[in-house]
Amino acid sequence: MSRILQVEDLIQEFDLTQDLLDRIKFKHGRFSVEQQVVHAVNHVSFEIEEGEVFSLVGESGCGKSTTARTVIRLQEPKSGRILFEGQDITHRKLKDLRPIRRQMQMIFQDPYASLNPRQKVLDILTEPILFHKLAPSKAAAEEKAIYLLERVGLSAEQSNRYPHQFSGGQRQRIGIARALAVEPKFIIADEPVSALDVSIQAQILNILMDLKDEFGLSYLFIAHDLSVVKHISDRLGVMYLGTIVERAPKRQLFQKPLHPYTKALFSAAPTIDENKLSQSQELKGEIPSPIHLPSGCLFHDRCPLARPECAQTMPQLREVEPEHFVACHLAGAEGSAADSVKGGICL
Repeated sequence: MSRILQVEDLIQEFDLTQDLLDRIKFKHGRFSVEQQVVHAVNHVSFEIEEGEVFSLVGESGCGKSTTARTVIRLQEPKSGRILFEGQDITHRKLKDLRPIRRQMQMIFQDPYASLNPRQKVLDILTEPILFHKLAPSKAAAEEKAIYLLERVGLSAEQSNRYPHQFSGGQRQRIGIARALAVEPKFIIADEPVSALDVSIQAQILNILMDLKDEFGLSYLFIAHDLSVVKHISDRLGVMYLGTIVERAPKRQLFQKPLHPYTKALFSAAPTIDENKLSQSQELKGEIPSPIHLPSGCLFHDRCPLARPECAQTMPQLREVEPEHFVACHLAGAEGSAADSVKGGICL
């Protein structure tokens, strides 16, 4: 098995003070220049093997989607490296990136916003096929488009409809078919089922898994629903405030989470089990602002086990068990976070 994607020390920031006048502030009797920067993604590293599903999970606003958009170069990274099949695409020009981008496709959270409302579904699918010359004629492109529609659960007669004539679940099926139209190797699925009914979610997830096996795809899957990532993932990364705090194979992470935030995230999942409800771990305080990141461990001001060194030194991801990486000063030590923080896995 070879590596299809490698992300190294990725940083993404957004400057909120583009105008000089916005930066000038009057404080304590004098003028000063301040810069408001959102630290959206902070030193994120992970890799994805061919045929693997790697999921990023975390609460809203933790930087999952920004990471995904930066990896696929919809947003330019501030620093770090992005390697696709061994090629560094971090700062590659758009013209040079185009043939590689065909191999990297994205399924968006809101399928309606990602589909051209003025185009019929057949045109939406055939346009990229013809652009990349993946069919010898328009008729062959249309035949391929019809096959993809049927493969995701839609019929040929529906190909002449517009996106507004479909339900949310049907539009997401169209989004999946469009991603497959250019024969990619790697797909980023950015919360593709979060806006759908539970019954439809299961159908879409099953389609994604079937397509993965049929076309030999690799996925970067973005989600905040733990039951979804448990169903589809091979490995997971848990994000908090733009940083991966824990990374491990699915079985290890669900059976033995080691970071206090991961434990709290699991215990916050809905459950009707009274024993698990009594073990739930409630986090104190509010999520810090990504503009003014805390010193040391980003989680220390909400962590029930925080020690003085947690506020001073940023913990690095380290392997405390085979393939299990944790960014916590206490993980792996006697009386560690894994043993001290109570909280059941509610899935």
